[in-house]
Amino acid sequence: MGFQLRKYVAPDFSCEALRSAPDARLVPAPMDGVAPQNYHGTTIFPEYFKIDGKWLLAKESRMDCVAVYDGQSIQVREFRNVRRGELVVVGRTEDGSEGVYVHPDGFPAAERGEDIFAFRQGRSRETAFSRDYDELYELLKYEREHGYVVWVMGPACAFDSDSRQAFAGLVEEGYVHALLAGNALATHDLEGAYLGTALGQDIYTQKSRKLGHYNHLDTLNRIRGCGSIRRFIEEEHIDNGIIYSCVKNDVPFVLAGSIRDDGPMPEIYADVYAAQNAMRDHVRRATTVICMASTLHSIATGNMTPSFRVLEDGTVRQVYMYSVDISEFAVNKLGDRGSLSAKSILTNAQDFVVNVYKGVHR
Repeated sequence: MGFQLRKYVAPDFSCEALRSAPDARLVPAPMDGVAPQNYHGTTIFPEYFKIDGKWLLAKESRMDCVAVYDGQSIQVREFRNVRRGELVVVGRTEDGSEGVYVHPDGFPAAERGEDIFAFRQGRSRETAFSRDYDELYELLKYEREHGYVVWVMGPACAFDSDSRQAFAGLVEEGYVHALLAGNALATHDLEGAYLGTALGQDIYTQKSRKLGHYNHLDTLNRIRGCGSIRRFIEEEHIDNGIIYSCVKNDVPFVLAGSIRDDGPMPEIYADVYAAQNAMRDHVRRATTVICMASTLHSIATGNMTPSFRVLEDGTVRQVYMYSVDISEFAVNKLGDRGSLSAKSILTNAQDFVVNVYKGVHR
C-alpha cells in the first residue's frame, strides 16, 4: 500500500466556544524589533487567529515568535523582524477565548493500548528502532517525489568512508533536498576527499597519518585560496563525498559558522542571523527534517520547524522530524527545547546513514 500521510483534522469552528469567541486583539508594535506587552508567543502547532470574524491559520509558523496581521494574513515574525506600527496579536490564552486557538491534535495518532501502566514507553538506548527505520524508508521514498527533505549534520558523519559514500548516494538518488551544517562537516568531508583523512585520521582505518593534524588546515587553506568550494572541487579534481555530491547535483547547503571555526571556508555564514535566515528559507519548505550528531544545529533547526506545513493547494500536512544521536542527552535536549514532535533514534550517526541508504533500496 505504501506510505500514506496522516489526514489533518481541522478544529471544529462551529462549536460554541470558537463560534462565539471574540476577534484577536491587535496592538501596534511600539518600535522596530520590539513586540507590545502581552504579545502572543507562537508554538510548533497549527494556530488560528480570529480576524473580522474569520479564523485565519498562520501558514508559516515557528516557535517563540509573534503573530503579525498584515491586512490579509497572519505572518509569523522573529522579534528582530518586527517593525514599528505592525499589528501584533496580543493575548496569552490558547483556547480561543481571546481569539487565538492553538491546535495540537491535528494529526491524530493510532489509539494507544488499554493499559495505563506499561514498561518501556519512553525512547532510550534500549528502545527497538526496527519499526522506526522501516517507516523512515517508506517516508523517504514518498518524500523524494512529494516533499522536501532537509538533513542537519554534524562532522561525525564525515569521519567514516562508508557513511560519506552512503550519504553521497542519498544525494545522488534524490533523498536530500537541502543540507544544513557547519564549517566542520564540510571541512572534514572535503579533507576526506582531498587527503583521505578526517582530522588527520584515515577515513577507513582510523589510523593517524604523520602530521595529520595539519590536514584540515591545509584543506581549508586550499579552499580559501581557490575562493570557493566549487572552484576547489574543480581545481583539485575532487570526485567523492558529501559536499561534492551536493555541488554536483545542485543540492543547496547552508554552512552556519561558530565562534570556534578554523579558516573558515568562503561559504561559511559568519553572521549568525544571516545563517538563521538562510536555514529558515529551507525549513519553510521542509516536510521531513533529519538531524544527526549536532546538538546545537539540531536545536536551532528544531526551533524553526513547526509540526505542520501548508502546501500550495492549501492542504495542511504533517512535518516529520527525526533526531539521531548516540547520546540520550542530545536527543532529549531537542525535545526539552520545544521540538515535541521530533522522534528520537539512539544510534551512531554513521551507522544510521548507512542503514538508511541500504533501507531505501530494499
